[in-house]
Amino acid sequence: MRLPQFLLLAITATVLSACGGRGSKTPDGDPVRMSESEYDVARDLWLRQRKPREALAHALEAVELDDENSDAAHLVGLIYLEFCSTAEAECRLKDAEKHVRMALSAKPDFREAKNTLGVLLIHQKRYGDSIAVLKPLTDDILYQTPENAWGNLGWAYLEQGKLDLAIDALRRSLAAQPLFCVGAFRLGVALEKKGELTEAAEALGQALETQAPGCAGLQDALLARGRVHQRLGRPAEAQADFQRCLELSAKSAAGKECRSMMAKLK
Repeated sequence: MRLPQFLLLAITATVLSACGGRGSKTPDGDPVRMSESEYDVARDLWLRQRKPREALAHALEAVELDDENSDAAHLVGLIYLEFCSTAEAECRLKDAEKHVRMALSAKPDFREAKNTLGVLLIHQKRYGDSIAVLKPLTDDILYQTPENAWGNLGWAYLEQGKLDLAIDALRRSLAAQPLFCVGAFRLGVALEKKGELTEAAEALGQALETQAPGCAGLQDALLARGRVHQRLGRPAEAQADFQRCLELSAKSAAGKECRSMMAKLK
């Protein structure tokens, strides 16, 4: 299973809020301190150097040294989740879930790990289980990025086909953080499915015009907006979105669909 490219935005946001660092410590033979050191190396390799394979090796070593290192276990799950968005053959959702649950076992109030678990369950099509994890998180006043919980809850409802619940949750995610362009994208998709095409085009436009890293390059949002423009009888706008989509990548699943949709305009 290959996950959509736009998932990387949500992953990065989760990591930046979740992995605050445990402080650099010199290993002295103590497995706990050695684990913390390995975690620090893994986090640097992934977030700063963008070397996920090397990061995964150090994160796994951190967990092996100390299975109570919740940050390291969560990081393992996140790295596995990233692999699912970049290489289908390397997607290991079960391994990701195992380590995120390990993080929660060690630290039951680990809110960022709860959000990650909700995402993993969505990708496994276990929508009811995901909602059971995410809904309490939306009510948790101590969770510092509520837009993630609301956005993922809305995503789960969207996948279930519960459009009104999805739209409500996704609007709440944007109320919490207007720059959350992935939430605006999913809101646009939900509105499109409900047949509210003008509102869908506006939400998708918000996603693509948000002044936050990566938002302008949401290929799936370009595909969706082009499709909505086509249904609204706006061929020029649809053509522009499909062309921009192809310029981002013609080989991705979204790129191939954009090419197909553009051919139908001619």
